Amino acid sequence: MKQLAAKYGVCTKTIWNSLESMRHKRVISKYKDVVVLMDATYWGRKFGVVIIKDALRNKVLWYKFISGHEKVGDYTEGTDWLKGHGFRLWGAVCDGLKGLPAALSPCPVQMCQFHMVAIVRRYLTRNPDMEAAKDLLALIKTLTTRGQDEFMRDLEEWHRKWYEVLKERHDDEQGKSHYVRPRLRAAYASIKRHSPLLWTFERYDDRTNAGIESLNAKLKTTLRVHSGITADRRKKLIENYIATHY
Repeated sequence: MKQLAAKYGVCTKTIWNSLESMRHKRVISKYKDVVVLMDATYWGRKFGVVIIKDALRNKVLWYKFISGHEKVGDYTEGTDWLKGHGFRLWGAVCDGLKGLPAALSPCPVQMCQFHMVAIVRRYLTRNPDMEAAKDLLALIKTLTTRGQDEFMRDLEEWHRKWYEVLKERHDDEQGKSHYVRPRLRAAYASIKRHSPLLWTFERYDDRTNAGIESLNAKLKTTLRVHSGITADRRKKLIENYIATHY
């Protein structure tokens, strides 16, 4: 602030007032036929931003600051805004948030394949000990390079091979029965549950949210330099970055 004040021959208070008064008018894109990327990124547990971006033109179409975890309603608020301003959504790429594909219907939805890989990795860890988990992790890592028929055939082969391992149970001290490997079961179930959305791109073009992830990474890098600023100033910085770069 002192350097800026000295450069422009004003007091520090004037610089602060100038920054506080900054407002960015949302410019509505003239290109109305879009495939959108949508995702949220966070700074801590109480501050985040939901972004909807034009996949083809690399332009942020809509965003919203949130104070908690992302909800389906945050995304439908954005798509409703787009439709209200004349946009025609030909497809959407998202992270598989429960209930979101149904809420976006009849718009075709592609679940980001890299998000699917990340979900399975969280269940199994990066270096699992079990052979069954190692095999499933190796298989999911091929997701982005395989077609639906080929991948699902290999997934079912994995399931047949490790079926006995998956169904093993044990009784706890209260006599209740539990599966021995719940995280392995959850990883497999997650792939099966999301599989109808993982290859929508075979009929269209986009399969990942890489465009959003790139923007999120740039925002985090920029804000890391200003880690001590207030939430309001963080919002202004994000608004300015989006306005000047997207």
